[in-house]
Amino acid sequence: MNNPADALRRIDAGCLADIFADRPGRVSNPVVQAVQIKPIAAQGGAQERHRVIFNDTKNYVQTMLAVQENNLIEEKILRKGVLVQLLGYSANKVKAKRILIVTRIKVLEEYGEHEKLGNPVPLELKEEEEDKPFNTAITSNGFYGKQESPKQSRPMPSHAKPSSSAHANIYPIEAISPYSNKWTIKARCTNKSDIKTWHNRSGEGKLFSVNLLDESGEIRATGFNEQCDQLYDVFQEGSVYYISSPCRVAFAKKQFSNLANDYELHFERETVVEKAEEQDGVPQVRYNFTPISDLQFVEKDTTIDIIGVLKEVGETAQITSKTTNRHYDKRELTLVDNTGYSVRLTIWGKTAAAFDVPPESIVAFKGVKVSDFGGRSLSLLSSGSVSANPDMPEAHKLKGWFEDQGRSGNFATHANVQGTVGAGAGSRSDPFKTISQVKDEQLGMSENADFFSVKASIQYIKQEPFFCYPACRSEGCNKKVFESDPGQWRCERCDKTHDKPEYRYIMSVNIGDHTGQLWVSCFDETGRMIIGKTADEMMEIMEVDAKKVAEIFSEAICKTWNWKCKAKLDSFQEQQRVRYQVTSAAPLNFVVESQKLIELIKQYNIDE
Repeated sequence: MNNPADALRRIDAGCLADIFADRPGRVSNPVVQAVQIKPIAAQGGAQERHRVIFNDTKNYVQTMLAVQENNLIEEKILRKGVLVQLLGYSANKVKAKRILIVTRIKVLEEYGEHEKLGNPVPLELKEEEEDKPFNTAITSNGFYGKQESPKQSRPMPSHAKPSSSAHANIYPIEAISPYSNKWTIKARCTNKSDIKTWHNRSGEGKLFSVNLLDESGEIRATGFNEQCDQLYDVFQEGSVYYISSPCRVAFAKKQFSNLANDYELHFERETVVEKAEEQDGVPQVRYNFTPISDLQFVEKDTTIDIIGVLKEVGETAQITSKTTNRHYDKRELTLVDNTGYSVRLTIWGKTAAAFDVPPESIVAFKGVKVSDFGGRSLSLLSSGSVSANPDMPEAHKLKGWFEDQGRSGNFATHANVQGTVGAGAGSRSDPFKTISQVKDEQLGMSENADFFSVKASIQYIKQEPFFCYPACRSEGCNKKVFESDPGQWRCERCDKTHDKPEYRYIMSVNIGDHTGQLWVSCFDETGRMIIGKTADEMMEIMEVDAKKVAEIFSEAICKTWNWKCKAKLDSFQEQQRVRYQVTSAAPLNFVVESQKLIELIKQYNIDE
C-alpha cells in the first residue's frame, strides 16, 4: 500500500486544527504525516528529545516527542514521510506557536514514505482563541478532542481545600517544560524531605522538596517559605495527588536531585495541590538498577539506583562536620549481587539510626551517589530511599541466587580487582577472547554484562551521519548542547550558554582478528587514542578540508590495538541484540606480546 493516494485518504485532514481549537473529535486517534524530524537537546542519561513536524494535509504543527518514543527514531521506524497515528498527546502554546506534546504514537509502515502530502500551511487560530486555554490532553485510550464538562472557575490557592473537579485532562510529567501552558498532573509522592533552613547575608528561609512519579517519569518539586508552611503537612510519602499550575518550571539543580529530569517544579502561592481519592493507577516507585560489577564504568558523583543482598551491617557511628560542627549519624552496609561483586554503601542521619534490616535481606536503594573512595563506594542521598525485600522480579531473582549459591560465594571488590571478600582466593579479570569466541560463547546474552579483552585491528570507522557530538564545556558535564542562536550553544542540564562547544567522539568502529569481525562503540578517550587528534581538532580541519578528515580516518585503519570491551543485551521494539562498548584501548606492547607467544609455545611442549 505505497500509493500516495491511499496515504492521502488515510490522513485525517483538519484534525490538528480540531485538537488546538478543542473541538469534539471526529475519529479515534487521528492519523498525520511526519514531514520533518530533528534532535533538539540532550535529556537525562544519554537520551535526547526530538522535534517532529506533523502534517494533516491542511495544516502542520511542531511537536515535542516524548523520550520513550526515541527508539522509533533510533530504529528508523519513524522516518520523514511516514504516516503516524497519535495515541497520546497534549496541546500547548509556546510563545506565538502551537506545539503538540506527543507521548505515544504508532507508525503506519504499510503506507510507505511520501513527499509532503497536500498543501499544508502553519496552524493559526482565530484571535478570540489566542488566550483560550487548550484542554485537549489525550491518553493512549482516549479520543482526540474529547470534551468533558466545562471547566470551573479558578480553584482556590493551595492552602485552601480546592473544589472537586473531574481532572479529565491529566498532563504527563515527562512532557512538562518551561513552555508548558496550563496543566494538571496526577503523581505519587515517593519521597519527602525534612524542612531545611538557611541563613545568609540576604536573609533567611526554609524549604522542603518532594519527588513526584507518574507512568511517564519523575520530577522534583520544592516549596519555599510560605509554600513550605502550607504544603509540608499536605504531602505524605506513598500518596497520590493532583497538582495544577500555576507552578514554576525551572531547570533542575542536579546537585540536589537524583531524578532523570532536566526540570523541576517550584510551588507558587496559587499552585493547587489536592489528594486524589483514587490512589491506584500510579506506579509506586521507579528504579533503574546498576549491577554492582558495572560501578567501575560509572563516573564519580553520578546518582544511581542499586539492589543487592545485605551481606554486612555496621554499627551506627557519629561524625562531626568540619564546616558546621554538627553531628551526624552514619552506618556502613555491604551489598553483594549475582555479578560476583560487593560494594560498601553508607547511609546517614535518621535512616542510619533507624535501620533495622537483618543481613541476607534484599534491599533496593534509590538515589545513591557514586564515590571513587576506595575504588568505588556508594552514599545514600538525603533525597534517596530504602526498600527492604521489595516485591519485584529483581529482588526475587537475587533471593533465589543467594540461597542457591551466593551465600557461600566469594566477591570481588572495586578497591582492588585482584582482591576478594570472604574466604578463599580468586580474582576477576577480563578474559582474552578471539572474536569468534565472543560470538560463539554468546557473551552479553545473559542478564548481566560480560567483559572481555580482544586483540584486533581496525577495519572501518563510520563517519556518517556523525563521528562526534557538540558537548557542554562545563567540567564534568559532557552533555550534548544545541545552538540556540549563532555562536550560542546551550546546555539545558547546566543552564549555561557557551560561545562554542567541546566536540567529543562517539564512533562506531569495525574491528577484526583472524577469526571474524565485530562492531564496537567508542567514546571520547578511546577516539582520541586511535585517531591521534581531538574531536575539536577534527571539526576544525573539516571546516577547511573535508578530504583531509577522510585521510586521517584512513590512517587509523589496519592498526592493531588491545581492546577491553563490555557486551550487554539491549532490547528495542521487542528485538534483542548485543551491543559491544569499548571501555579502554591500548597499543600493543611487543615485549608483552612476545612473552604471551612464548607461554603459548610452552603449552605445546615443544622441545628446544
